[in-house]
Amino acid sequence: MTTRTDTAWRHGTPQRTAVLLVNLGTPDAPTAPALRTYLAEFLSDPRVVEIPRAAWLPILHGVILRVRPAKSAAKYASIWTPEGSPLAVWTRRQTTLLQGHLGERLGQPEPAVLVRYAMRYGNPSIPSVLDELKAQGATRILVLPLYPQYAGSTTATANDKINDWLGRQRRQPELRFVNHYHDDPGYIAALARRVTDHWATQGRGQKLVLSFHGMPERTLHLGDPYHCECHVTARLLREALGLRPDELQVTFQSRFGKAKWLEPYTEPTLIALAQQGLQRVDVMCPGFTSDCLETLEEINQEAREAFLHAGGQAFHYIPCLNDQPQWISALAALAERHLQGWDVRGKPAAELNAQRERALAMGATE
Repeated sequence: MTTRTDTAWRHGTPQRTAVLLVNLGTPDAPTAPALRTYLAEFLSDPRVVEIPRAAWLPILHGVILRVRPAKSAAKYASIWTPEGSPLAVWTRRQTTLLQGHLGERLGQPEPAVLVRYAMRYGNPSIPSVLDELKAQGATRILVLPLYPQYAGSTTATANDKINDWLGRQRRQPELRFVNHYHDDPGYIAALARRVTDHWATQGRGQKLVLSFHGMPERTLHLGDPYHCECHVTARLLREALGLRPDELQVTFQSRFGKAKWLEPYTEPTLIALAQQGLQRVDVMCPGFTSDCLETLEEINQEAREAFLHAGGQAFHYIPCLNDQPQWISALAALAERHLQGWDVRGKPAAELNAQRERALAMGATE
């Protein structure tokens, strides 16, 4: 039997509320060793690759981790910035901006609600950030994944990691999870504003292609709502933009392995559109709230080249929400709704000590 202790906890510590943003993750550097470490963690997750471990792990360690890290490192190097990985850069900025917005919305000049971010794979890890929040007195934590559409391989695996950490705690904080917000009006409005701002400066293409991250088709039949939620997001965005159904196309990218994935696939669709005579296409990735390898390299480099090589004349990539003001406001409103019922001001140490002394006076024991 394991004895769980919380020796760092001190009675009278002010209780605080926290918001934890969770993103997928990124390697620490665009190098083969860093990619090997990152991919080993990512592709070992049974929610990401739903193949029996006995069959999958020899393939992963015997083949994939010997070949893929160098290829992936080259791709990451093509989008790496002086500040680091784009995904990490944008996630950090979102965290900082959300901290400020929540302070304004809740009327708190001091950061009574702590806002931090963690990565499901890579750094900063979910357990390390939860340890930090707990050390800072967070007894109420709202977990807000940066995945608008729910999927078992994204939202659920982040929740699994958090629950693993929770099982090791004696004094467990209250936890709330935001599972999805694919139809949130603020999120949809931010997407629409991103598109219209792009059109205002760059003109409008003949078709708007929405490329969501792909999933194996079997996840749909197993009950994963991801496919449906992607289409709901697309419909709501189309309605917000006033587009006809034939002016918008939903596709899925990032297919891995030989199994059938959600269709239609992004790159083959773009090639077909070009071959049919479409001259200009606008492409957006609504399922990603931060630009990353999948948007900057896979879409804005590889898919662009495929479309132009097939005869297309103009490929316009519309960036992710990143630090767009409308998106940060929507994120703050979403967090505020899920924080309702919690005392976000926190109780000062003096009040906690007074409560403790009253309890001791009544004969309570610690």
